[in-house]
Amino acid sequence: MNATQVKTADERILQTSPLRKLLGRPELGSVVGAIAVFVFFAFFADSFLPASSLSTVLYAASTIGIMAVPVALLMIGGEFDLSAGVMVTSSALVSSMFSYQMTANVWVGVGVSLLVTLAIGAFNGFMLTRTKLPSFIITLGTFLMLTGLNLGFTKLIDGTVSTKSIADMEGFPSAQDVFASTITIGGVGFKVTILWWLALVAVASWILLRTRAGNWIFAVGGNKDAARAVGVPVTRTKIGLYMGVGLGAWISGQHLLFSYDVVQSGEGVGNELIYIIAAVIGGCLITGGYGSAVGSAVGAFIFGMTSKGIVFAEWNPDWFKFFLGAMLLLATLLNAWVRKRAEATK
Repeated sequence: MNATQVKTADERILQTSPLRKLLGRPELGSVVGAIAVFVFFAFFADSFLPASSLSTVLYAASTIGIMAVPVALLMIGGEFDLSAGVMVTSSALVSSMFSYQMTANVWVGVGVSLLVTLAIGAFNGFMLTRTKLPSFIITLGTFLMLTGLNLGFTKLIDGTVSTKSIADMEGFPSAQDVFASTITIGGVGFKVTILWWLALVAVASWILLRTRAGNWIFAVGGNKDAARAVGVPVTRTKIGLYMGVGLGAWISGQHLLFSYDVVQSGEGVGNELIYIIAAVIGGCLITGGYGSAVGSAVGAFIFGMTSKGIVFAEWNPDWFKFFLGAMLLLATLLNAWVRKRAEATK
């Protein structure tokens, strides 16, 4: 065997080695970070480890994770959505006001809300692909329009900045069971949003890793022109990704509504950054073409541990944003290091 053959054989061994596969996983850095955060709060917060506390952490993570999953897929596809936070509130407002004003079963409002949020997502994707403007401009415009519509319509229809209670309407108990119930396991209550979150992670991972649509998402995020040249439906893929964000906003919005039965029209502003941060901490690149749904779940879990861990440790919650920003920087640096190590082993 000559030197070239030996080198080729060595490269094949490296390409299939478990170490290389591990280092190549987008979520590796976030998993290491999650372990560090867990150990940190387990040491400094005595009330962090009980099952009841962990259920609280998981609930906080799920409320972010439900949106972080479709946002991660969108970022892998090379785009992002600044309207995601207020879209959650829009979903809840449409469901509540349609049900109340039309005196219909709340499930009718839930269905109308789904159609509206999917339409908003499709609008973002359509405008992006038709105008060729950056997603920052398109979704910033949608963010501002939805913020104004949320407040304007709520005050116009209900006369205040919040919706009327729909708790006594037909269908409310069953809708609450689906979107905002608590499941008791071993004497500890877990919110149903945790199941929604895990289901979305599983479905998104299957799409990314096992379907042709997943290949399209990575392709358009890596290089949309090259992807289009080989027959990838770039326009359809991007519109579908934005509609996925709309689906996540619908689920989160219904949870918001059926948890409290009223909605404040000004909620949701700023949450879009948290969804993006969770995805980035989980290994997604802002430039697109790299990331995973599991990573976004780990990023959301880190968010949940930090937000509740500070409370359990009885620290001043004003420091939360500092820790969140520090984690974002550290996770980005760690992810960059992991990628370099993965490339070095090729």
